[in-house]
This record gives sequence, C-alpha cells and structure tokens, in this order.
Amino acid sequence: MPTPSVPHSIDSSAAVDLVTELMAIPGKSGEEAQVAAAITGKLRKAGIPAAAISHDGANRRSPAGGQVGNLIVKLPGSQRAPRRLLMAHVDTVPLCVGCRPVRRGAFIQSRDKTTGLGGDDRAGACVVLTAVLEIFRQELPHPPLTLFFPVQEEIGLYGARFVSISKLGRPAMGFNWDGGDPGLAVLGATGDYSIDVTIDGIASHAGGHPEEGVNAIAVASLAIADLTRNGWHGLIEKGRQRGTSNVGIVNGGDATNVVTPHLRLKAEARSHDPKFRRKIVNAFERAFRQAAGQLRNTAGKTARITFEATLKYESFVMSENEPCVQTALAAVESIGRESGIRISNGGLDANWMFDHGIPTVTLGCGQQDIHTVNESLHVESYLQACRIGLQLATGTT
Repeated sequence: MPTPSVPHSIDSSAAVDLVTELMAIPGKSGEEAQVAAAITGKLRKAGIPAAAISHDGANRRSPAGGQVGNLIVKLPGSQRAPRRLLMAHVDTVPLCVGCRPVRRGAFIQSRDKTTGLGGDDRAGACVVLTAVLEIFRQELPHPPLTLFFPVQEEIGLYGARFVSISKLGRPAMGFNWDGGDPGLAVLGATGDYSIDVTIDGIASHAGGHPEEGVNAIAVASLAIADLTRNGWHGLIEKGRQRGTSNVGIVNGGDATNVVTPHLRLKAEARSHDPKFRRKIVNAFERAFRQAAGQLRNTAGKTARITFEATLKYESFVMSENEPCVQTALAAVESIGRESGIRISNGGLDANWMFDHGIPTVTLGCGQQDIHTVNESLHVESYLQACRIGLQLATGTT
C-alpha cells in the first residue's frame, strides 16, 4: 500500500454549499441537462478551458434516450504520472425531483417530506467537483486527470455502459463515488439480469363465460407462487450458491368483467456467480411456462408466454492488492480514517468500467437511506470523502 501522506485541506463551507446547491437541481435519469450545465459552469468559472469539457453520445446509444450524454473533463497533468479517472453519476431517482435541501445539525435532509434528497449521487459528483476546484484554487500539482460524470446510472448503468471510451484518455485506474461509508473501498459487485415476461391469455366475459377465457393474471400468480414455494424468489440459497430475485412490476387488466387477456411483468435476477444467476433466470422461465400449461379454457387452449432475459451488467471482483484498491485505502488512511473493503450486492458504474478495462474502486460519501423520503447526507462523512477525493486527484497517495 502507498504510504499515507499529510492530507491537503479543503474549503469545507464551499463544499457543503456546493452539494446543497447541486442536490436542489432536478435531474432524474434521462433529464440531466440542467445539472450537467451547472457543473460545467463551475468548471469554467474555476478556469478550466471549454476545450477540456465535452459530452459523449451515450444518450444516443442508450435505450432510454435522454437529454445529454456523459459529461467528461480531460485535464493534462502538472507532473508525469499515469492518468487517473474520478467519477460519480449525476442522475437521481424520480423521488428526488423537487428536493429543497436543508442543514439540520450533522445532516442535510430534504425540507419537503414527500421527496428524497438526491445525495445519491449528487454528493459523489460534488466530491469529484470539489477535488478539481481545490486543485485549481490552491494550484496543487496533480497527475493527468479525467473527470467522468455518467448519466442514467439509476435505470441500468447506461451512461457507464455506453460511454465513449476513447474520450476518457486511457486512465490507469479509476475512483468512483457512490453511497455509503467513505472509508470502505468496494472492490466488487454483483451482476444482474432484467427479466421481461409477457403473458397472452384469452379474453372472455367474466360473468357470462369465464370458462372460455384464460386469465393472464392467474397464470402469473401460479408462476410467482411456484418460484416462492421452491426458493427462487427473494433471497435464494441453494447449497453454497446465493443470489436474489424480485418481481417488481406487474401491469395487466382493464376491467373486472373481462377475463384478463394480457399481462406484462418485469423482474430481476442477481448473483455474483454468473452460472448461478443464469440458473435463477432459467427457473423463472420454467415457472411461467409450466404455469401457462396448467390453465386451459373449455377449448383446451392455453396462454402464450414471451420470455426475455437481458444482462444489465456483469459481476466483477478485484484483488485487494489491485493498485487502485491499495491507492484508495492509503488515501482513506491519510485523512485519519480506518479503511476497509467490501463487496456490493448492488450494481455500480464500476461494473462497466471494469468491463471496459479500467480497474475502478468505489468509495462512499455519507448518503443514508437512499431512494426514500428519509434520505440524508452525513456532512462530516461527505467532507471526509472530499478530502479523500483530493488526495486521489493530486496523486498524493
């Protein structure tokens, strides 16, 4: 591990003002133009030339479309060293649109109890932004840097997945900020399949001739009950293999007096083990096809199943001895914090960065209860993350 050094100072008040300002800007996935413009304005005001700032075309490649692509800032170094990537996504979940952040003691919270805060991941974006603003303010030496602000993380890691790799400048290592403890380095994360099931049943009058129909909702109910009964839904433990699955969206039916003919269902399957994850997907498909065969109308006809499973992101794990991990741990310890490592059961932009050939470790920045109206940002943890970010940006560790 690199030797921890004396940490650089930051303007704590400015860092808190910055995150408070950015959390108030609406920017759910696909609608990040306003927050990207705000970040660009801060960079230009600090003296970063317009030629160093660009957007890629990730939104044009994403199935979600979107207002803008990823925001990328490429800076030359003032010292010879391998290029470093600092990144954090700028989109939030829809619950955070309309947030009015307010400081309450040790935390920043949403003033309106009907909205989330958006600390996930505006706090991470502000860690990256604070690092470069402090470098320019204090005229600190630094290696070549790429700042990467992905879009559309919350709806499938699309920004990181579809990034224009050539625009990143071939960094040797990456540092990503997202939710959690600033002292814990995430060196691996799970993989995830999205599952789409369409059930085409047969309509009939529910009062006059229900026996002539095949109810798509009933088929789905049988399948989900089978998955739950046999341990393939929720937390999945089969011997030494572990994973999770969840049926999250069900859409179907227009009237109570019609045997429901159509239903669409969305689910997910996660596991760190790609083969076991595929077994979960196969269990889902088998359950829905078997359920369709169990229900027949008086003519002997059954529902039709259309089943699609798409890999959203692959799992990854790095060695604790990977240079980016050791560098991150040294940066944590340089500010006086105890460091540690963990594996995430959620997907991260780092999944795709690893797949793109850039070893990337993820650190937290103090967000708590994300994706809920109870979300808060622990100010001291956020400021610690800013200090860690500056250490990494300056190449001090």
